[in-house]
Amino acid sequence: MPDSVLRHVVLFGFKESSKPEEVQAVIDAFKALPSQISEIKGFEWGTNSSPEGLNQGLTHAFTLTFHSDADRDAYLPHPAHKAFGGIVGPHLDKVTVVDYWTKP
Repeated sequence: MPDSVLRHVVLFGFKESSKPEEVQAVIDAFKALPSQISEIKGFEWGTNSSPEGLNQGLTHAFTLTFHSDADRDAYLPHPAHKAFGGIVGPHLDKVTVVDYWTKP
C-alpha cells in the first residue's frame, strides 16, 4: 500500500422520476466496477446522512481508490466505466466529482 492514495469521490443526485429499483440498479452497477476494472484498489459508498442540509440535492456518495494517476486515467475511458455511464445517465439530476491525493 502506498503512503498516499488517489481518491475519486463521486456524488450523485437522482431525478425525482427515478424509481427506487432504478437507483438500486445504478448502485449495483457501480459496485460491480471494481471486479471489472483492476485499477480500482478500493470502493466505498453510502447515502447522505448529514443533518446540516448542505448536500444541495446530492444524496449518494461513492469513493474509489487508485494507487496512481495512471490507474485513474485508465479507469475513466475503460469500457466498463463507459457502460456504467449509460446506466446512470438517464437517472442523474446532479453529479459532482472531486479527485484528491491523501495527505497524512
